[in-house]
Amino acid sequence: MTLRTLDSLGSLAGKAVIVRCDLNVPLKDGQITDDGRVRASIPTLNALINQGAKVVVISHLGRPEGAPDAKYSLAPVAQRLSELLGKPVTFARDTVGSGAQDAVAGLTDGDVALLENLRFNPGETSKDDAEREAFAAKLAAFGDAFVSDGFGVVHRKQASVYELAKALPSAAGLLIATELDVLDRLTENPERPYAVVLGGSKVSDKLGVIGHLLPRVNSLLIGGGMLFTFLAALGHKVGSSLLEADQIETVKGYLAKAEELGVEIVLPRDVVVASKFGADAEHVVRPIDGIEDTDWGSSGLGLDIGPETAELFSEYIRAARTVFWNGPMGVFELAPFAAGTKAIAQALTEIDGLGVVGGGDSAAAVRALGFSDDQFGHISTGGGASLEFLEGKHLPGLEVLGWQQ
Repeated sequence: MTLRTLDSLGSLAGKAVIVRCDLNVPLKDGQITDDGRVRASIPTLNALINQGAKVVVISHLGRPEGAPDAKYSLAPVAQRLSELLGKPVTFARDTVGSGAQDAVAGLTDGDVALLENLRFNPGETSKDDAEREAFAAKLAAFGDAFVSDGFGVVHRKQASVYELAKALPSAAGLLIATELDVLDRLTENPERPYAVVLGGSKVSDKLGVIGHLLPRVNSLLIGGGMLFTFLAALGHKVGSSLLEADQIETVKGYLAKAEELGVEIVLPRDVVVASKFGADAEHVVRPIDGIEDTDWGSSGLGLDIGPETAELFSEYIRAARTVFWNGPMGVFELAPFAAGTKAIAQALTEIDGLGVVGGGDSAAAVRALGFSDDQFGHISTGGGASLEFLEGKHLPGLEVLGWQQ
């Protein structure tokens, strides 16, 4: 079976269509700090509006404990959606209660409503199949069809992702179709040379991706906090840097496997070592065999790749035809430790081929550092779902739409 797309639903004029978006945006003091996921939802919503559908948008935000929590309200998202769509968006103050019922009942053709955070209802994330089905049935009562367009949640077997897709005629939206096309290009016959850049804090978060991609790539570039576990596996001292000692033997296995496959694992040559974790920390650049050779000795910690490494990684990226990047190179939120991540982002804008920013922290980083989405081949909204796809795992939210890997 192949993925069911919007065309499979036929004409949606005059029909109520429930759209599961991923509007899980970061908020600070009630303001959206990165609206990338909201903007990514717009093409599908406009496609439905232009057909004359009555659009009911649903999403989660954060991790509330199955009950209303004001700090996780989608109200700021409704306002931003309205601005981006250029039309009013009715906001319901509950998920399936009287507020939602009134909001949906008031829609006319081409109108849009956003229901409150799905995770305010315990049925959304319940481990009990019957509870999820019951919540999905209440949601399904609002629509004639269902469009799944939140790639960031397709790895979750949750009511609005899985059971709702079974309860109504369902299809994938434009965002999911695009994400799948890009991810397919990263796993099936990618243009070569193919480089994967992995960062972020923990190597344990990326083990599945490393294992699945090793036979497919030409080079694997390692930065971020996870680099110190690789350095430790090679016998280097890493001071107080982030280290997962229980993963050292696993990393040694990947290093041996890469050598066997002829895949180049590219590790940093230098790092930025700091006296402490903080924007005001003293810091110096040291080669990887001199991390503890500072005034702070073994208490120093690495918080970014160094300039030599940034240039080395950039050369690999610019020489590649396909690049997938997931995870910052350092603590980019702190100015003294953002240069490595910025260099990688810049190089990714310069490649002659497909450059993919792998969502989550990487997407937030490039925007925070002043890059625009259109400078990259693709910025994924998938986060953990994208990584699970690249690990070759089953994704229930896609399989329920007819997709098979």
